[in-house]
Amino acid sequence: MTGSGYCVLPGGDVIVALTLPRPAGAGCTGAGRTGAGTARTADASVRVLVRAKNRSRALTRLRNLGLRAVYLRGNVAPPTPDEITAVLHHPEGLLWRAAPDDPYELWHPIAALLRPQSALGAELRERAA
Repeated sequence: MTGSGYCVLPGGDVIVALTLPRPAGAGCTGAGRTGAGTARTADASVRVLVRAKNRSRALTRLRNLGLRAVYLRGNVAPPTPDEITAVLHHPEGLLWRAAPDDPYELWHPIAALLRPQSALGAELRERAA
């Protein structure tokens, strides 16, 4: 899989970074800015960061969430220092954002990626009411 890699932290934890195709029916279509989602639909890949005790546990965490065909082959694109900081400061240790780096896009929790589009629309309608 292109664009994947890992790094081992001094404490023994591992951070795995994968570039994956966006799951079908993914909840968020892009950044929170107005009009940014329509520009991102052409690029259907996301960068996922996972923190775990070892590489196999990191991949198991993703597979348990429904991303079954996730493999780590090689260390072509390990996580950058900014990505490491982001995943270390997140309580779940599982983040994603659109793969082309946009300095204005923030990292999202994994639940926002895996949430069905219809559920997201219903949630937004409830908030507006």
